[in-house]
Amino acid sequence: MSERISKKIAAIAESATLKVDAKAKALQAAGRPVISYAAGEPDFPTPAHIVAAAGLAVLDPKNHRYTPAIGLPELREAIVAKTLADSGTSYPASQVVVTNGGKQAVYQAFQAIVNEGDEVILPSPYWTTYPEAIALAGGVTVEVFAGADQNYKVTVSQLEAARTSKTKAMLLCSPSNPTGSVYTRSEVEAIGQWALAHGVWIVSDEIYQNVVYDGVKAYSVTEVVPEMIDTTILVNGVAKSFAMTGWRLGWMVGPADAMKAAANLQSHLTSNVSNISQRAAIAALNGPQDEVLAMLAAFDRRRKVAVSELNKIPGWVAPMPEGAFYVYSDVRGLLGREWGGKLINTSLELCDYILDAAEVALVPGEAFGPSGYVRMSYALGDEALLEGIQRLQKLFS
Repeated sequence: MSERISKKIAAIAESATLKVDAKAKALQAAGRPVISYAAGEPDFPTPAHIVAAAGLAVLDPKNHRYTPAIGLPELREAIVAKTLADSGTSYPASQVVVTNGGKQAVYQAFQAIVNEGDEVILPSPYWTTYPEAIALAGGVTVEVFAGADQNYKVTVSQLEAARTSKTKAMLLCSPSNPTGSVYTRSEVEAIGQWALAHGVWIVSDEIYQNVVYDGVKAYSVTEVVPEMIDTTILVNGVAKSFAMTGWRLGWMVGPADAMKAAANLQSHLTSNVSNISQRAAIAALNGPQDEVLAMLAAFDRRRKVAVSELNKIPGWVAPMPEGAFYVYSDVRGLLGREWGGKLINTSLELCDYILDAAEVALVPGEAFGPSGYVRMSYALGDEALLEGIQRLQKLFS
């Protein structure tokens, strides 16, 4: 008798970040004063002009019907303009596929280029969804870890050491989730030249592209190594920059053959993204950016507070992130010790202890790679951000 559930699907692990966030919300609903740093979600409302555009779109009957599976022509043109402005790369609108959030774009990117048994190099720490998307495409994840001493950024020598005859692609995420690290232009160029020399595809997740600080720029590999345009897929979306996580609007841009494959898959998987979300995204990309800049200023302020206060905790090392809205802390100095009358050896155990003892929710390093680290999102209110860290200071004083 065959098994009831597909082995492939049964092997998928639940999103660790969403799992922690769900647990925190359940405790909050039960009346516990839990402060959650788990979800990578801006606490701001979507800018008003975007919401207004969606309101008008709802009333227009043309948005009540199917539209092209790859996205509205007007939105794809807006994405072309953004990609040229921010990624320094020119594409025709025919090579843009609008997706239900960045997650679908990541999934379809690997589905389009990875065959059974192909290896995909994944710099670690990594976003929890990447290895699952690779596995669903039949790929084999090859992790390459870079610790806090490298600002969580892998080197070409590390990538080369991991490369084999089966290496098909690598994942590049800059600014990084979960670390907030941003690869410099020279680092991106070195990785691009290495990939070009060895025929390695790059799936570049640029969802945090515009969430950068101190004048830092997040460079796209296709901008600094233009020859990589034929073997690079850029993934992006409006979720993080425009506080639109719930609108589920992302996209992928890449070579014509890969985009055609992704489009064919999407035509059977979901068809077009909600037209209301697409109209909202057009307003986001083409409209005023004042509220986006205000959000960025708030993130910058919170970033500095979080790092400064976390580093006051003995044994807690919090590097200053240059992008995204996460602090990825090295907490190995707190492990192998007794806390709350119990020996704690892993960051998973540490996060469980912190949630029970201080009512603070953090995501353990095990969700993103090796143990010994924790991710904190500072995309929440200023008061809650500080109060939660003060609870940690008191707990580990």
